[in-house]
Order: sequence, then structure tokens, then C-alpha cells
Amino acid sequence: MTTTQTTQVHRIYIKTTPEAIWDAITKPEWTERYGYTGLVDFDLRPGGAYNVRATEEFRTAAEARGAKLPEIIIDGEVQEADPPRKLVHTFRMLMDEEMAKEPATRITYEIKDHGNGLCSLTLTHELDGAPRLTALVNGSLEDYGAGGGHAWVLSDLKTLLETGKAFAN
Repeated sequence: MTTTQTTQVHRIYIKTTPEAIWDAITKPEWTERYGYTGLVDFDLRPGGAYNVRATEEFRTAAEARGAKLPEIIIDGEVQEADPPRKLVHTFRMLMDEEMAKEPATRITYEIKDHGNGLCSLTLTHELDGAPRLTALVNGSLEDYGAGGGHAWVLSDLKTLLETGKAFAN
């Protein structure tokens, strides 16, 4: 059996500080405000846990579509944390039975300060052996109610940091 590596790279530029981007990625009071509104919990040390719980609004919407969500909808392990420059962690989607069977994947966030209040955020997601998750995070399942993947989440994060309002506001 041959396995191919699938890697997605997304880069955005945001008028903000590296610290604001770091907080928006790692603190639940931020992550509940953009994207899919998950509540992150990071133990920011190598080997530390990474978990995401659904907000009540997300849970209610999922149940209205007939989906029963587990308490933890995404889990993983922190591999590297260098605030506010770099975060690497594994990622396993648990809210879909088939995706939960796929191997853990790896996400790397790199934050660079370009001066004058401009930063870049690069998200690299290594998706080897996870075809279903690959379809989800690249936005291929958007027409099926699964959202626009990483591009949509990062666009919403940028909007929130620059305007104070997420897409839903």
C-alpha cells in the first residue's frame, strides 16, 4: 500500500501584533469568537495536551442536524511552543466517526512580525493518511454544511483581529 503526503499551507497578513495572533490561536476566550467557535485548551509545553470543546451554540446547531458530539471534539498533543512565534501540535478530529479513525495529523503555526504593525501567520497542516480530514480542512465539504476549512477560519481570525468583529457579527 502506497501512502502519499498531503500538506496544506495557508498564509495571511494581519494588521496586529504577534502576541494578539498567539492569543487568538491559544486562548478560548478568542477561539470561541471566530471560525467554528471551539473552546481550545492548550498545555503549552512539549507533550502537553491540546483539546477543543464545542461551544453551546455549536453543539446546539450540530444536534439540530442530528449529530451527537463528544465532549472533546478535537484532540492532540503539543510538540513545540515558542510564544508568540511558533506552535506545533498534532490534530485529531473526533466529532466525525470516520475522521476519528484517521491518524493524527500535524499543524504548525508560524507568526512573523514584519514591522509597522503587520504580521504574517502561516498555517501548515500535514495531513498524511487522513483523506476525509483533508477534504474538510481544504473546504471541499463546504457545500455539505461543513464550512470553508482553514482558509475560512483564518479569514475570520484576521477579520476579528482587525475589526473586532467576526463574520457572524
